[in-house]
Amino acid sequence: MSVVGFDFGNESCVVAVARQRGIDVVLNDESKRETPAIVCFGEKQRFIGTAGAACSLMNPKNSISEFKRLIGRKFSDPELQRDLKSLPFLVTEGNDGYPLIHVQYLGEAKKFTPTQVFGMMLSNLKEIAEKNLTTAVVDCCIGIPVYFTDLQRRAVLDAATIVGLHPLQLIHEMTATALAYGIYKTDLPENDQLNVAFVDVGHASMQVCIAGFKKGQLKVLAHSYDRSLGGKDFDEVLFHHFATKFKEEYKIDVFQNARACLRLRAACEKMKKMLSANSEAPLNIECLMDEKDVRGFMKRDDFEQLSLPILERVRGPLDKALAEANLTIENVHMVEVVGSGSRVPAITRILTEFFKKEPRRTMNASECVAKGCALKCAILSPTFKVREFQVNESLPFSISLAWKGTGPDAQENAPQNQQSSLVFPKGNPIPSIKALTFYRSGTFSIDVHYGDVSELQTPTKISTYTIGPFQTANSERTKVKVKVRLNIHGIVSLESAMLLEENEVEVPITKESTGKNTKPNINEAPIEAATPPASDDTSANVQDAKVSTDASEGENGVPQNEDKPLQTNIDTKAPKKKVKKTSIYVSELVYGAMGSLHVQKAIEKEFEMALQDRVMEETKDKKNAVEAYVYDMRNKLNDKYQEFVIASEREDFTAKLQEVEDWLYDEGEDETKGVYIAKLETLKKQGDPIEGRYKEYMERGNMIEQFMYCINSYREAAKSKDPKFDHIDINEKQKVINECVEAEKWFIEKQQLQSSLPKYINPVLLSAEIRKKAEIVDRFCKPIMTKPRPTTSTGSGAPYSHGDETQHPRGNANASSNENTGDRSSQAASASPEPMETDNSENGDSA
Repeated sequence: MSVVGFDFGNESCVVAVARQRGIDVVLNDESKRETPAIVCFGEKQRFIGTAGAACSLMNPKNSISEFKRLIGRKFSDPELQRDLKSLPFLVTEGNDGYPLIHVQYLGEAKKFTPTQVFGMMLSNLKEIAEKNLTTAVVDCCIGIPVYFTDLQRRAVLDAATIVGLHPLQLIHEMTATALAYGIYKTDLPENDQLNVAFVDVGHASMQVCIAGFKKGQLKVLAHSYDRSLGGKDFDEVLFHHFATKFKEEYKIDVFQNARACLRLRAACEKMKKMLSANSEAPLNIECLMDEKDVRGFMKRDDFEQLSLPILERVRGPLDKALAEANLTIENVHMVEVVGSGSRVPAITRILTEFFKKEPRRTMNASECVAKGCALKCAILSPTFKVREFQVNESLPFSISLAWKGTGPDAQENAPQNQQSSLVFPKGNPIPSIKALTFYRSGTFSIDVHYGDVSELQTPTKISTYTIGPFQTANSERTKVKVKVRLNIHGIVSLESAMLLEENEVEVPITKESTGKNTKPNINEAPIEAATPPASDDTSANVQDAKVSTDASEGENGVPQNEDKPLQTNIDTKAPKKKVKKTSIYVSELVYGAMGSLHVQKAIEKEFEMALQDRVMEETKDKKNAVEAYVYDMRNKLNDKYQEFVIASEREDFTAKLQEVEDWLYDEGEDETKGVYIAKLETLKKQGDPIEGRYKEYMERGNMIEQFMYCINSYREAAKSKDPKFDHIDINEKQKVINECVEAEKWFIEKQQLQSSLPKYINPVLLSAEIRKKAEIVDRFCKPIMTKPRPTTSTGSGAPYSHGDETQHPRGNANASSNENTGDRSSQAASASPEPMETDNSENGDSA
């Protein structure tokens, strides 16, 4: 099984995998640890990741970036509209009110949802992991921002499904960072909690998490964020400053040219990084627009003054995180800073002033999330044994349920008829499960919505669940038990509904009655008193989550079981309640989410595009093979192969190579894979004989030496007077000598023929024939000359046993060495301080 963690950032992505003894960040095709989050659509294929970044400047309107900010959000979202102003590609509103991305692909205008583009990038990250692990990747953990809504989380899962991934968990990026920080700590306190504040200033957002650590566990105490405060916002400050300056000074408007905007933004990002380490930095761009070179200059103080509105917002998430964690600044023991935007000196200064302590940078700012995701995947996967470390995650927003009342005075669609209950408050543990009890006589609906959407900026309603149809006895209202689950991804769903019908049956009693009424058996206790399985990790008793709709307290509580006098001389039977449980059908409607049919269509479309990409890559490889063969063969014809081809044949072949080269850059510039294969085969038909003659000439000398050594060794051994050969019959020795003489005679005849031929003629003495002849001689002579001496012999000379004398000692030595090696391996394994080891002891591998 694969154990992979994906950190899907707004600007770049990182892939980490779990190996024996640790977590590694894997390299992409360009041997870089970070992969740009860009999907570029070309005329014949897609370019994703590093290839997409290389094409983005030449094809800006079809290069999709920052799509993480688009996924699962309404097109009318003011924040999304603000983001779209800086993007060079076209985004419009779809029929469902969500964004659609427009591109030119395969010569046609195409539309894609942000979820589909997100999946395309995931497919590239999946390929990177598979190349490094040399195995298929399915199971993984994906890092998501803490502010992702229920719909955005579903969209990420849909994107993973489209490309064949199975996320074991969508883990919050800050929780992954805390996990990567804490699991390696061996000095965590057992009783007193160590509180650490993690501040992540990324490319587009700022997130703050305060986590409490104890030995073997971490608990998330508070989450806070600003979705529009990141390194990108500092880049935009510089971009707008210089765009205005260049318009006044050079009379050019970069907003009218998408490529000029991209180049200026890239230069501003570079300047920002320079200002992080220097007090001033220049900006120079050649031919930015209208063939004009532009120059600029910025001091750090001026940059911080321009960025003051952004810097003033940094304290907001910090104050909120402290308030939610119910901590004071003195109770925060450490501050860890991560994220690509955290290197701005002004941010470090603000953090120092706020926490009254210097922020630490003990973690890799760009890789800690991916490593934490891989660690979480290893914890959830059976592939690895991981050090015991419990992660207590919390829900960053509140979830409520709403339904219509059924009272006799309730009117349909009346506002006062709506009832609701807060089921999962903010900070509720993830995962969790709650049970609610309703009294209904027929089909009814339950709405799932956010308790507070002021920060999320998303529609209030998440989903609607219709429970039914079902029938009750005598059309009376009956108890309906509804189970609501907050799963490991932070997604809320109504898991099941159960109809509970109580029937009274008479049970015979004995005359030795105690005079009290028979109470229900404890095994038949009312369903409200049941608690969910321990594996559901619920944080509250089900009774706390129980919601009564229109039933009285007596109806909704435990049935009364008071003692009453018993008429023993009249009744011989007593009533007893039995509960009949019936599962009820539940239909789900999630607002804005992809339906199963749409997901299946997206899977098919992704498969078609991936197949097209693969065909184009193979076509490029074949074209490159033709081009490489032309250049390589032409050089060798005038160098190494010159003596192995006659002048007329060389001239003819050279002319044909030149013809193919001209065709490659003209008519053959854009051909199919089969055409390139046919061209290469045509050239090889003429070139392979030349190459074969050269290789035969180079290999023949070595084969002749081996052949002569073989026959001379056996012949000398047969003629030898050495006592170790005394037990071999003289006639047998003569047979060996005759075989060697015959083989030598054959070789001399062939050698004389070969010597008379020029090098450009196909050889008559082939290396393969010499090798075959040597094998024949060896098979004939070896059994005779290695025949063991009879065991009854007691002569002073040891029998010729072809190394038998040293065979057993060497074997024992090897066995001993292996045993020692195994001991050392097991000792090293037991002494290793790393938190993870491979669970493959069944296969005999060392962990």
